[in-house]
Amino acid sequence: MKSLFDKTNIGEMQLKNRFIRSATGDHLVKDGHPTEEMIMTYENLANGGVGTIITGNAKITDYKVPFFDMLSIQDDSFIPRLKVLTDKVHDFGTNIILQLVYFGSLIGAEDGEILGPSPVPHLFSNITPKEMTREDIKSMQKAFSAAALRAKKAGFDGIQLHAAHGFLLSQFLTPYYNRRTDEYGGTIENRARMLIETCLEVREMVGAEYPILIKINSSDAIEEGMTFEECKYVCKKLEEVGINAVEISGNSNAFKPKQESYFKDYAAEIAAEVDIPVIVVGGNREYSVMDAILNETSIEYFSFSRPFIAESDFIRRWEKGDTGRVKCVSCNGCNTPESMGRCVLARKDYSIL
Repeated sequence: MKSLFDKTNIGEMQLKNRFIRSATGDHLVKDGHPTEEMIMTYENLANGGVGTIITGNAKITDYKVPFFDMLSIQDDSFIPRLKVLTDKVHDFGTNIILQLVYFGSLIGAEDGEILGPSPVPHLFSNITPKEMTREDIKSMQKAFSAAALRAKKAGFDGIQLHAAHGFLLSQFLTPYYNRRTDEYGGTIENRARMLIETCLEVREMVGAEYPILIKINSSDAIEEGMTFEECKYVCKKLEEVGINAVEISGNSNAFKPKQESYFKDYAAEIAAEVDIPVIVVGGNREYSVMDAILNETSIEYFSFSRPFIAESDFIRRWEKGDTGRVKCVSCNGCNTPESMGRCVLARKDYSIL
């Protein structure tokens, strides 16, 4: 019988348990660098028992995102401060993975061109990007690979490419956003080409053993979106090119906010068809439910975002034998501009009528 506290491996990375803090924007960044408050937040997470932390989005180029600051790995000047962060997390025996992204038309940029697979308005932002040329595509792939190498130099235990939630790599997979007629559009084989080539470029840069993870939508849950069958195809291709693990996510708006482990059926079906570890995110709240999923399916890992905002040390509590439900009530109050990634129920100045 498998345990949620088993010691396991993803590639060369050893994990002390099966719990992962999924990528979370905490707005604790200054000019692309982690602040002291961010480093302390990550120390608290690591001290709280989580096995692996995936950072919030880190940008790979010098475009300026409007509205907020975010981590950057766009050039070597960001390596020293990130090394401080990774060293602090490693002091607790916890792994840390850097999530690499290009927003594109999801949020846009304060200046410069906004790139995308096709000139189609984004459903969230209504921003229309410039269609990427083949030269743009190759340049972006090299930007991802260069960023991955910097992450390795900064002490990160691996990287995650964000290919979900309407970011650039996800847009290439999605028929609504990708209306190209060349080798990067049309069939799922062509639409996956950008992601697969990016993975190969990253692998060549970081070496054969360095862990590369992918976050991907199980389905887009929009008209003209990527289907679940297409997602399974992509996951199999990712395995073929040496990706070490996939985190299965999706459009959470298609599910009830308090539904338990709502992507588990998708993740379980994918896990049954690939031989690389599958991580399920979304609505993981009950220890007993995850224990059952672990032993009744081939899902290997469980990732969380909001629960760690409400209670940073619940993994330590579980490890000590108190396996009661996490404190997070899935109200989504932490996911607003006003809360800035903080649990509103923990604020003394906040009340629910």
